[in-house]
Amino acid sequence: MAGDRGRRLKINLEDCGTGGCGAKIGPGDLAGLLATVPRLSDPALLVGFETADDAAVYRLDDSRALVNTADFFPPMVEDPRLFGRIAAANALSDVYAMGGRPVLALNLVVFPENEDPEILREILAGGAEKVLEAGASLAGGHSIYGRQPRYGLAVTGLVHPGKILTNSGARPGDALILTKPLGIGLIMSAHRGGLASESEVLAATSAMETLNRRAAEKLAGHPVSAATDVTGFGLLGHLSEMAGEKLTMALDFDSLPLLPGALKHARDFLSTAAGQRNRNQLSARADTKSLDQASEEILYDPQTSGGLLVALPAKNAGALLADLLPVCPGAAVIGQVMENEGPKVLAL
Repeated sequence: MAGDRGRRLKINLEDCGTGGCGAKIGPGDLAGLLATVPRLSDPALLVGFETADDAAVYRLDDSRALVNTADFFPPMVEDPRLFGRIAAANALSDVYAMGGRPVLALNLVVFPENEDPEILREILAGGAEKVLEAGASLAGGHSIYGRQPRYGLAVTGLVHPGKILTNSGARPGDALILTKPLGIGLIMSAHRGGLASESEVLAATSAMETLNRRAAEKLAGHPVSAATDVTGFGLLGHLSEMAGEKLTMALDFDSLPLLPGALKHARDFLSTAAGQRNRNQLSARADTKSLDQASEEILYDPQTSGGLLVALPAKNAGALLADLLPVCPGAAVIGQVMENEGPKVLAL
């Protein structure tokens, strides 16, 4: 009954601005802001914000480290319970990307004082469903009134200090694997404009609300060099972070898993504000001259609750992909890691 009622309630998206991870501050702007933040020296802080990783990791002892992250954003769908599930899946993903297991979550809520409280009830119920699915505990949180709704989670996970995955460990010769299809920003933008089909929207929302838990569990048995999840900076932005200043990521565009309709909408010159922001801030680190405008748009497209992006030795890629496909049907080998040859991302 709660789910039926949730489908009747609707979030008004008109005043929410850019929804999902498309609302993130751009990578260039964020880097400039963080450059002025004082660093604290603590040998127990194993991962901070210096490498733009997905979460912080703090060592407790020889066998345990805490993984801490927080993520929230405006809605990108009208169904409040679905929004709650997507936002929670997205927040939990950062722990999976670090090789961790979520154990505790806190709600982060901004909600208009004059809005129907049943909408918030549905959002929270959807979030709780995903926390439960992750095997974690939901223990309260923090809520404030505001003009536009926002929802997400602060999440704490556990990881063995020797099994932490970061976005900076890729090595030349590694293969690159992506576990979910791309095109979420384009599909949801088309949906808001009445241009996306029902099946296209269903495929996009299904991808967004799918936890990266099963994918992360499959990684555990393989020699993964680096990992991250693909969110608001788009595939190209997260590849750029993974490349750093010492590597080039060679991307095979034809191998990319795409959501139904994503490339079609890009060819119809659909774009997103966040995609354009990514293009403006990241194009200097990419060589995409072999691609047309629509294909480039796929690379810059902001993803909400996107898949895991993984680097591991090429000889092990086939085995990992075989393990992933039963739980991540869209998973694919999408490129390789090379020595630095100029651009940080080379799209072929």
